[in-house]
Amino acid sequence: MSRFAIGDHDFLLDGQPHRILSGALHYFRIHPGDWADRIAKARQMGLNTIETYVAWNAHEPRRGEWDETGANDLGRFLDLVAEAGMHAIVRPGPYICAEWHGGGLPAWLTSLPGIGLRRSEPQYLAEVDVYLRRVYEIVAPRQIDRGGNVVLVQIENEYGAYGADKEYLAELVRVTKDAGITVPLTTVDQPQPQMLRDGSLRG
Repeated sequence: MSRFAIGDHDFLLDGQPHRILSGALHYFRIHPGDWADRIAKARQMGLNTIETYVAWNAHEPRRGEWDETGANDLGRFLDLVAEAGMHAIVRPGPYICAEWHGGGLPAWLTSLPGIGLRRSEPQYLAEVDVYLRRVYEIVAPRQIDRGGNVVLVQIENEYGAYGADKEYLAELVRVTKDAGITVPLTTVDQPQPQMLRDGSLRG
């Protein structure tokens, strides 16, 4: 087991400065038979980390019907990244943008009467809670401090370009930590002062 942390000036791997060289491979966009090949090519390019979104609408196209088989087998994908000697960054959203239908939000979710997307609305938060816990059942045992390779988990995605509901972001953090995620959490926003303020949380 190793420890990954964010230091004052560097990422730290077991206390030593560590440089992340990351590239994106979205498992749900690639035929599973090609995963190992694409990961190997990323390694040959000099990368040491693979980051991926998690597409809620791919995993749960119909409410209550969760699928983590075939092209949705996130666990197998992360294991292949580990077998290649690479770290992983997981970005479960729930909104991922990714030039992907609905930003990854399932059609059944967005059609629920009265739902308030990407904010502190009880109906939305209840569905997000179920979704994230399913994702983290896969991710938590694969964290670097448990002998796996996941070093970072992202909260939401470019949220500062959309809203400023800090209670919503804080609830995502609460669910994430409650589900056993112990690696550092990150947010991602465009380099605009207001977007960075709106999309981030202290800590």
